[in-house]
Amino acid sequence: MTEQLIISALTVADVVEAIGRARREERRITVVGGGHGPWSHVPDAGMRIELSAIDGIEVDGTTVRVGGGATWGAVAARLGEEGLAISSGDTASVGVGGLTLGGGIGWMTRLWGLAVDQLIGAQVVTASGEVVETSATEHPDLFWALRGGGGNFGVVTRFDFAAHRLPAIVHGEYSGASDAAALLRSVREVLRDAPRELTVTYMDVPPMDPSAPAGARLTAVWAGAEQDALRGALAPVGALDGVEAAITTPAYRDVLMTMPEPEDPDQRPPGFIGGNGLYAELDDDLIDRLVAFRAAHPASVVFLRSLGGAYGAVPQESTPFPARHATWFVMAGGFDIPGLVDDEARAAIAADWALIEQGRLAEYGNFAATERPEAVPGMFTDDAYRRLCAVKAEWDPQNVFRRNHNIV
Repeated sequence: MTEQLIISALTVADVVEAIGRARREERRITVVGGGHGPWSHVPDAGMRIELSAIDGIEVDGTTVRVGGGATWGAVAARLGEEGLAISSGDTASVGVGGLTLGGGIGWMTRLWGLAVDQLIGAQVVTASGEVVETSATEHPDLFWALRGGGGNFGVVTRFDFAAHRLPAIVHGEYSGASDAAALLRSVREVLRDAPRELTVTYMDVPPMDPSAPAGARLTAVWAGAEQDALRGALAPVGALDGVEAAITTPAYRDVLMTMPEPEDPDQRPPGFIGGNGLYAELDDDLIDRLVAFRAAHPASVVFLRSLGGAYGAVPQESTPFPARHATWFVMAGGFDIPGLVDDEARAAIAADWALIEQGRLAEYGNFAATERPEAVPGMFTDDAYRRLCAVKAEWDPQNVFRRNHNIV
């Protein structure tokens, strides 16, 4: 049996039936919500369960129930009608399920924490085909594992979130800095004592990346309507040589980037040599290495996001997500483009990334794009990993759900 099987689930009962069939036929299961995950393709003799039709969004006060196939863009648009928001990723077409189960870093992480920090309940179809409701009081170990342990424990067909009031935001783009290292040092100092309302990202990409303008830029979001609050908070950055600031007040949904659809859905993007990490500090050595990395490798990208605030206020043991004392998320790597990158260049990129990687506290699984079983323990604390293994043994002892950062 080598044929691939795609199941477009319309109901929870369809998911139950699909899991039962996969077990009988010994198929590897791929669960797809938004489809941005690295395992969205179907392996030989595998089954792809598509949840996109299970995408309802129900709002009851500040409680929001979201289908496992919904995307963050749809959620942001619906909640915007109510003056509400959830801390989520910053890409509209990313699925709620994959991002949430891996933690969920985004624009409101400093203000409200991760996506999993707002999760208050879930409906799960387990490996045995049972449909269970889970929360802090119902199957609490399973609920704990879902809040950062990935798709190891079942198919989540509904997520229940506690949303927040967000009447307005301010958005800023700071570009044109003549000295990237000076820009990063300046924003680091600002974020040391910044209010939780402020969060920033830094991105430096080559012209070949269609998802962002080429060059280095700092993007900031302020949770509130006061443009002067953002300008004041980032005044040291705005005063740097060459920096130009563009300040606007868009709707929150409009700052969620939409990824372009690939021309050929079966064509995979180029390889990526590098990685990501959660870092306690953005120290001078790390800044210098990131700037040098980008300068040395033309087909490379550097991306940073500020953490701290509400993210760091959550006790480490409350969720499986690692490194709650991290203050920055960092990603760096080179695109492995045939004809542009040779073996010597690949080795140089890997060596330079290894220097950057040395100081990280943990790896963020949602940005790790390949199956590396040996790396999975490094995505959690030792205590969390042991506990996740115990939950896995209870809810999926046969490892039915293994196309992920697999916990065994």
